[in-house]
Amino acid sequence: MVDDEFDQGEELLVVKNEEEQYSLWPKYKDIPLGWTSTGFSGSRQDCLTNIESVWTDMRPLSLRRNSEK
Repeated sequence: MVDDEFDQGEELLVVKNEEEQYSLWPKYKDIPLGWTSTGFSGSRQDCLTNIESVWTDMRPLSLRRNSEK
């Protein structure tokens, strides 16, 4: 999920949930329950590039696990 309301110059975090789905989050805000920081932060474009490189399978983790059985 990408929020187009982020300021272009705002530093963002890459966060992911327990289903290994990724999102952007403003660095100055507390991370919501159910999400954790991946340790990557930067500009919006840097974060989107990072997500693109690590999130190669868009299926939720539970679906990927069930597909492997």
